[in-house]
Amino acid sequence: MKITVLDRCTVTNGDISFAPLEAVGEVRYFDVLPPEALAEAIGDSDAVIVNKAQITDGVMAACKNLRFIGLFATGYNNIDTAAAKRRGICVCNVPGYSTDSVTQHTFALILHFASRADDYARSVANGDWENADTFSYLAFPTSELRGKTLGIFGFGTIGRSVASVALAFGMRVIAYVRHPSDFPGVTFVSRDELFRESDYLTLHCPLTDETRHLICRETLAQMKPTAVIVNTARGGVIEEEALCEALNEGRIAGAGIDVLDAEPMRKNHPYRRAKNCYITPHVAWACAEARERLVRLVAENLKGFRDGNVINRVNP
Repeated sequence: MKITVLDRCTVTNGDISFAPLEAVGEVRYFDVLPPEALAEAIGDSDAVIVNKAQITDGVMAACKNLRFIGLFATGYNNIDTAAAKRRGICVCNVPGYSTDSVTQHTFALILHFASRADDYARSVANGDWENADTFSYLAFPTSELRGKTLGIFGFGTIGRSVASVALAFGMRVIAYVRHPSDFPGVTFVSRDELFRESDYLTLHCPLTDETRHLICRETLAQMKPTAVIVNTARGGVIEEEALCEALNEGRIAGAGIDVLDAEPMRKNHPYRRAKNCYITPHVAWACAEARERLVRLVAENLKGFRDGNVINRVNP
């Protein structure tokens, strides 16, 4: 089997082995390519593995041998799945590989605002402790998570994992999902209640027509001015200009952002001008263990396809 791997540099900087994929077939690698170069790179391959590269109907039409598209991801909005189905091409994603990684990063963002460790460490590095009159100077207000309300929008695998950690911190956990099911310690509420009651609101939903610009001027107006929003889902669930306005006007206390509507971040992005906006570059998913797991599971998807036992297909 001939296999082309695109977007290799988005999965490894040399620290992750691709041996599981190489055990399935003959692999050739490319880093991020412009759209017009994708078809030539795939060439006569039977399978292509991508992260964010756009595999359109036109690309598929130019790659006559292509029968499998695998994703280094859970989301697959960059693949024309309808065209793939029409052409008899199997598309498989990898659900659940990054649950622990995203959960951990979600709380890293929450704890940035609660404990201010980054701010204090930067202050110490600047010499402020050396010049202080007391052993413990209170430059940045901090707060305990116990007793605070964590609101979770979306209650899939990651949402449930985040809930479990929040409960361990002693937080009150509320959640909104279209079809709630029992989860010990979690109270399911309406969308409006979620926005009104959350001290920390964390987003764990896919980007759909329903969730695009979920965080907007209207929903921000419902929230406490002391609340913090955390987004490790998709950038498009937030109306970015509206959030910046709310942050700069003090109508919301802070935002921990790992994803943008368009990535990488463009120059002069409004978040760069926003107060209390703490940004990381779409790395919530990317702990080394999660990326190793991802490559292994992508290889299992491809091996299952080769052997006639397809798993994780998204275009049946």
